[in-house]
Amino acid sequence: MLLNNIFPRNRVYSFLLCASLLLCAAPKALAHAILVRSTPAAHAVVHGANVRIALHYNSRIDASRCSLTLTDASGRAQSLAMAKPAGPAELDAQAQGLAPAQYVLHWQVLATDGHITRGEVPFTVQ
Repeated sequence: MLLNNIFPRNRVYSFLLCASLLLCAAPKALAHAILVRSTPAAHAVVHGANVRIALHYNSRIDASRCSLTLTDASGRAQSLAMAKPAGPAELDAQAQGLAPAQYVLHWQVLATDGHITRGEVPFTVQ
């Protein structure tokens, strides 16, 4: 009779322990790479035909599986080659020979947790 009273209690404690561990791990499993800041900043006006692109995220990304595409006002898109990133949560590139116009930088990153995130940064070249 004593064992019958102890066994259910241990099962409840085991269940609560497992549930607590799963809840603690959930935020990391659901994390996405969020753009924290960019150069140029969204809606910025930059001067000159050569523009340095630097994107900083809130978590590590797999830079080898990320992409950057620059679209001009006419809709013409060009892929940007990425430079070696300064850190594990950054993307760097150089856009060269840009004419004065409005542009949108489209980015797609793969976080190291396996989630893909996309976004855009509009800016103007004068």
